Amino acid sequence: MMTKITDVTALGELLIDFTESGISPQGNRLLEVNPGGAPCNVLAMLNKLGHSTCFIGKIGKDMFGDLLEGVLKEAGIGIEGLSRDDKVNTTLAFVHTREGGDREFSFYRNPGADMMLSEEDIDPALIDQARIFHFGTLSMTHEGCRKATKKAVETAEKAGCLISFDPNLREPLWDSLETAREQVDFGLRHCHILKISDNEIQWFTGELDFEHALDKLQFEYGTELILLSLGKDGSMAVCGKKRVFVPAILNPDTVETTGAGDTFGACVLHYVLEHFKGDAFSGVSGPEGLFRFTPEQLKEMLLFANAAASIITTRKGALKVMPSEEEVRALLTTYSD
Repeated sequence: MMTKITDVTALGELLIDFTESGISPQGNRLLEVNPGGAPCNVLAMLNKLGHSTCFIGKIGKDMFGDLLEGVLKEAGIGIEGLSRDDKVNTTLAFVHTREGGDREFSFYRNPGADMMLSEEDIDPALIDQARIFHFGTLSMTHEGCRKATKKAVETAEKAGCLISFDPNLREPLWDSLETAREQVDFGLRHCHILKISDNEIQWFTGELDFEHALDKLQFEYGTELILLSLGKDGSMAVCGKKRVFVPAILNPDTVETTGAGDTFGACVLHYVLEHFKGDAFSGVSGPEGLFRFTPEQLKEMLLFANAAASIITTRKGALKVMPSEEEVRALLTTYSD
């Protein structure tokens, strides 16, 4: 087994988010070019917290691809697994922010370069050397990149990585929600750490009550650590029989929620990397489960993750503007739940 020299390797989409940025003097809506893509948002936050990271994905050989490659280098994210496609352009997403900060996406991805990731693009060494392998479902919307993702997950399992999964469901990108359900099911069957949002867990389980939905996931999949993000209502952590809820830290300066879930998820992985002292990377689960976090530790994990997510909602975009640990700690000193 290769030495674990990278904390987190992530696979998936890297794209440009065009986010609304006011009105021009002529009365036209202005759009700001923001580097985005959930896996790299996660890695950018992890880098801010002092971790080593690597990204596997594909962008175009175009001006946006050049920009994105430069941003990853600037953020300190390893680009050994970054491929460039000379026939298909970099994927674009246009983000409309509704009142209250929720978002609506329009994707220009038919096809987009991220969809062109193939099995041949996967370097197993980049996964073998990672402590955690992280992925989502946007890399499984189409057959070619789906095969690449499943090859990467298989590699991660053989290498004894902890596997982290965030469905990050984007309904317009799927040919059917049944196909989406099949791929979410795949992710759930292969992950140790699940980060899932309120609307995703309700859609997937068919349960409106979150406690019942979590019961269903635990019974069906036995996931070791589940993080449920509830937006402005807070978050929950589930580890074996232990369940902890922590309220959100609402910020009056919120402008949009882009990247909040990714920031939250990254902070959870940070906590795991810092505190997990078990048989960490053999995938062996003991009688108490793979993770032995106490309720107090789960609360500490959620508080930090909620605070970081709160900060990112006050900034446009995510990848380039992740908060530092000092900023998160400073916010926590002013917060009392």
